[in-house]
Amino acid sequence: MVIGSPDTTLRAQAPLLVSMSEIAAFARVKRPVVSTWRRRHPDFPAAMSESSGRPLFDGAQVAEWLIASGLGNAAPTELRSELALFGIIALRDRFTPWQLVETLGSLLCLRRLDGRPLTEGTDGSLSDAEADEILWSAVLRRAERIDEEDDFVLRELRSLDAAAAPLVRLAEDLVEAAYDERGAYEWLLAARSRLGLGSLAADSVAPELSRLLTQLTDLRIRLEHGESLVLADPHARAGDLLAALLDDTDDRERVTVLAADPDDRLARITRRRLLLAGVSELDLDVQTGPDLEEHLADPDLVVTQLPYRPGENRSVLTALAEVEYVADLLRPGCTALVLGPADALVDELKDTEASQLRSALLRGNVVESVIALPGGVLPFRPGYRPALWTLTRGPVPEAEGKVLLADISSDQLTADVRMRLAEDVLLWRAEGFRALDGHDPRYGRVISIADLDRAFGGPLTPPAPPASAIWSDKVIERPALIAEAEARLERATADARAYEDEQGPYRGGVLRRVDRLPRRTTLGGLIADRRVTRLPGHRVDDRHLTADGHHAVLGPEEITGERPVGARRIDRLVLAAEYNRVALTEPGDVVYTLTPRLGLYVDHDGFSVVAFPARVLRVDPGALRPLTPRVLAVLLGAARGTARIIKKPARRPRRPPPADPASPGGPAGCGPGHRPQSQRGAPRPPHRGLPAPRPRTGRGAVLRRPADRGRTPGTLAARPGRRPRRGPRPDDRRPGGRHAHSR
Repeated sequence: MVIGSPDTTLRAQAPLLVSMSEIAAFARVKRPVVSTWRRRHPDFPAAMSESSGRPLFDGAQVAEWLIASGLGNAAPTELRSELALFGIIALRDRFTPWQLVETLGSLLCLRRLDGRPLTEGTDGSLSDAEADEILWSAVLRRAERIDEEDDFVLRELRSLDAAAAPLVRLAEDLVEAAYDERGAYEWLLAARSRLGLGSLAADSVAPELSRLLTQLTDLRIRLEHGESLVLADPHARAGDLLAALLDDTDDRERVTVLAADPDDRLARITRRRLLLAGVSELDLDVQTGPDLEEHLADPDLVVTQLPYRPGENRSVLTALAEVEYVADLLRPGCTALVLGPADALVDELKDTEASQLRSALLRGNVVESVIALPGGVLPFRPGYRPALWTLTRGPVPEAEGKVLLADISSDQLTADVRMRLAEDVLLWRAEGFRALDGHDPRYGRVISIADLDRAFGGPLTPPAPPASAIWSDKVIERPALIAEAEARLERATADARAYEDEQGPYRGGVLRRVDRLPRRTTLGGLIADRRVTRLPGHRVDDRHLTADGHHAVLGPEEITGERPVGARRIDRLVLAAEYNRVALTEPGDVVYTLTPRLGLYVDHDGFSVVAFPARVLRVDPGALRPLTPRVLAVLLGAARGTARIIKKPARRPRRPPPADPASPGGPAGCGPGHRPQSQRGAPRPPHRGLPAPRPRTGRGAVLRRPADRGRTPGTLAARPGRRPRRGPRPDDRRPGGRHAHSR
């Protein structure tokens, strides 16, 4: 396809004038911001004219100024597309909204089929009226030559005259802003409500619901495992669901699309949309009517939304009959997604015939899952309660006779809810029911079809919350239960003690355990038995750590939760060049650290680098009594004595230096034991760093008492003429003994 640059001379038409409020709209800012730009920036485009006192600006000049200055919150492509859409909206006084959407879509489709710009080969030197006439005549000749059977564009272009020539230039502006015809057409359909086509946008779904349907189809995986794929939608409307599916894959050459809609206008819009999405003209069939063209191919994947009917005209039996028609289209191994009213697909049924039909669909072993969706997923129908059925012809043997019931009607359809719900359905489709090692759904329960059939006409909602929700509730309530149990034990202990004080020991007839106690072991024992291997961590230079490397680095910060896992990474080339002996972790390794406290982390993905002082515990799955990494981590985290206690070394107290007798702090001639006269009767205070002195008894106490009674301290001596004895006599123990004096 060759796309040349459009002729700029044909764009010398009257400029598109926009107000300051409209500038704020397509720049994604508030209205006062535009006034600030105009006041502070002297190069802001000047006003072209005024309307009721409001300045009007050239939209093209404003868009170029925003792109050059980088101001605003819109990307350059969005600015150009918004400017083109403003030009389209400005033509609503000359064309109806349907004419704008149909004519511009036809022009974009013609440009795609012809492979050339629409303004190529025209003369820009003529007057505006003559140029418009020549341009429109050239466009009609192209349409008659390319679309002879009137499958895509001819009818819409023939219904207008040369007055529609400005739409040709606007179509070129849209292509230039979106870079291709498909992007331009999607932008145009995204703005259909702004163009006044509320009926065309009424059946559109929320973006998260569209992504959920795309995930549940698993289109990309199906194309990888097969040569081609046939998509079908018997209620296509404007083709929103089919376009969302095709947007999820780049391999559109191997996709065949079948669609149908009773409205001829919508059928032609869908046909043009799918052609611009990349589906070959030979692999595309959109019928005007209720039935698909099944002679072209058998559908492998059906995605449809049942037609909306008001509540007073809605028939449950009609909705179930439409679901039965979709189920009949499926061959073994094929899947269908049906979006319809909840009162027919989920709620309790009062009508016997409708209950019989829904029960027959369930017994046919074709219903894979039933999902009650929250309100608001259809933005233009907020009071409409939708539900989703997934159908599979010939499920896996583990899923036969069972159906997955999910209810997210009380939750908001966010990205996390969408991912978990899609995982539940896809794993149920692939594995079926596995009691021991199967996936536990987060948003539903697996119910036997026989149980549903016995509750004839009952609601298709889970009878209880999912098992995962029950376990999570138990985990949340566990602290309160533990506190309550501890309080009961304390009360029982107090009652037992009170009974023991009054009645004596309580004899309750408790039997003693006589069987063998569970075997206890230590981590060292596990390592000695080679059931667990301990591997060291590695010293990694912080200069080699980045935020976008190939291998995650697990250090004490990541293990203890102070830093998210994956915040520090290392490049594989740096790892090979600087740390050639570093061994990466394996999936299931338990990484632990004792600094600053005990931390445990199970590396489920593996291929990480453990930074010292962290270490690795690797469980041997081939041991006699193997442990799982999660069990080992839980046991180590709950074990006693695993906290690391850092003790400071004890220091010996230093003895105080001897005081200088000649120091100015005391009287001259005083020794180191001198104290003031007022303190001689009191005990000596302890020195800092030394224990308090003990009260002396025995001979030492007797010898000190005379000195403590106010006598001058000095050297003890015996009376002259007598031989000093070694110890005092018993009568010297009283205060003021006769032989104890000082001089």
